[in-house]
Amino acid sequence: MPQLLIRNLEEETVNRLKRRAQINHRSLQAEVQWILENAAKIQPDNFWANASRIRARLQSTHKTFSDSAELVREDRDA
Repeated sequence: MPQLLIRNLEEETVNRLKRRAQINHRSLQAEVQWILENAAKIQPDNFWANASRIRARLQSTHKTFSDSAELVREDRDA
């Protein structure tokens, strides 16, 4: 299996990754591997196709959804 070496990470980044690994009951290496493998699955060119599919699925429910910008404004102004 190929290996990857990442140099010059900030200490705080490594500490956060260690905490995240501990929370997820994984080793640091397993946590970083999981993050990278999942991030690599995301293909930017599929974004709009995925967004259209999600929008169509939501519209097929015939439910109405609030405007998130309105909710953000309410939280900000509270």
